[in-house]
Amino acid sequence: MTPLETPGPAPATDRPRLAAIDVGTNSVRLIVAEVEPDGTYRVLDEEQEMSRLGRGLYRSGRLGHVPMERTLEALGKMKAIADGFGVKELRAIATSAVREATNGRQFCREAWRRHRLRVEVISADEEAQLAFQSVQRHFGLEGQSTAVVDIGGGSTEVILALGGVVDRIHSLPLGAVRLTERWVRSDPLKPRHWKQLKRAIDDTIKGVVGKPPFAAEVMIGSGGTFSNLAQMARSAREGEPGPIQGYVLTRGDVVRLLDRLRETPLGARRQIPGVNPKRADILVAGAAVVARLAKRLGTQRVVVNDRGIRDGVLLSMMQEHAGAAAPVIAETLDRLERVRRFARRCRSNERHCAHVAELALALFEQLRDTYRLPDDARDLLQAATLLHDIGYLINHAKHHKHAYHLIMHGDLAGFTAREVELIANVARYHRRALPKRSHQNLARLDREDQRLVRQLAGILRVADGLDRTHTQAVTGVRCQVSGRGARLEVLASRSPRVELWDAERKAGLFEKAFGVSLRFEWTKPGSSAVSGLARAPDRMGPERGPAPLAVVAGGKA
Repeated sequence: MTPLETPGPAPATDRPRLAAIDVGTNSVRLIVAEVEPDGTYRVLDEEQEMSRLGRGLYRSGRLGHVPMERTLEALGKMKAIADGFGVKELRAIATSAVREATNGRQFCREAWRRHRLRVEVISADEEAQLAFQSVQRHFGLEGQSTAVVDIGGGSTEVILALGGVVDRIHSLPLGAVRLTERWVRSDPLKPRHWKQLKRAIDDTIKGVVGKPPFAAEVMIGSGGTFSNLAQMARSAREGEPGPIQGYVLTRGDVVRLLDRLRETPLGARRQIPGVNPKRADILVAGAAVVARLAKRLGTQRVVVNDRGIRDGVLLSMMQEHAGAAAPVIAETLDRLERVRRFARRCRSNERHCAHVAELALALFEQLRDTYRLPDDARDLLQAATLLHDIGYLINHAKHHKHAYHLIMHGDLAGFTAREVELIANVARYHRRALPKRSHQNLARLDREDQRLVRQLAGILRVADGLDRTHTQAVTGVRCQVSGRGARLEVLASRSPRVELWDAERKAGLFEKAFGVSLRFEWTKPGSSAVSGLARAPDRMGPERGPAPLAVVAGGKA
């Protein structure tokens, strides 16, 4: 391959220039941008080449020699363009084709050997997060339920969000190239072949997404399929193509466009105004994914985001540079304050959750030495308690499960991936079913972390029960452990009858996790225990000396 000539030196500027390359299943795209002082960017150049890297991959499991060579050549050109602009950083990412191919690593090695270009193979979750980051930047998500969908050649990423907060991320093997190679068996598509394609898409969506946690009012879509559908609709309505960022289609529009595409032979399809002739062969499958997803998610309005994951890559690079330039600002918020802010975004009951956190932490401190609870578990318990009710953002019935998903995708800065998973599991088990090893979310943890989840969730359940009426009637707790028995003295100025009933009802996990029988007693401030919903006294062993009273009313957790 002949060396590429690069343009002359870029003009001097104090504004950093960045470039991103997206190596997809169907095409390779470059964007070069200059970062503006206000935190936006100005596009300096864009380049795209349909190299069809994934052609034949889904039959053989390997990237073909010709598509690989074509893609590597395109990468060389794009790197030369980026270098010519004097970019401060160039980031190249590869998605499902390279991720799934058995010779994907070989492709990355060749890109480095030939062009000194490091290609980063990102996971499906990272791909989805980049698409969501782009949508967050350009669309208002507050006050609505949204499905952010990115359709590539090999896979489709679906992010379900409510009020801008991510609840679920799904990756579906429903890329336009993959489906075309597997299911598009006639041209135009015969009725029986259309039924097979539709059934394959529906079965995959049902198997991966299941029953959606809510109806997505709006679908915001990125990728060539969405762009082509928007251009088709715009050309039909206005007689010419034009800007499509933010273009709105109804679900009925999508179905009508799909019907036209699947009933039109490929040659004529290439002539339809708005259709990119190079995408005409895979557009039927891509449009079918949009239509079937919209039906499954209950979506009536589809909005086009013409920027996609390249935009997400640029935005993440800009954030990293901003963070490197101002580390002091980034550290002004501690991680628990970030937890509180996330809870507010989810419209959680702050007063109740803060009080439950105080009670839970008081119990934790009294149990810490006896059960050798790790020091770092305190913050995890506090975070889980502050977030345990955020699932109400989705609905009440399964709010503990929704809390798990919201936390897992909540981008809790300051916590490691392991810590986020522990926090999510503790919140998940604050009610209903006890933790079981058969639960997928728990099975991913090692044995020690599973044990810690049971202990922290047991504490959280009792503390949550002690504010059942959400009136903060219980102002302190004192826990005494002796052998296989434990007594929990509950401080309240008036009888906390409902709180004691609910805490006892929820005490099973605590008892199982700590290996004790738990008895509750009510104590008025300044007096000894006077009443309570207590378990049988003979279940208690001999008591040790009184533990210090943990008064939490008005205190800081």
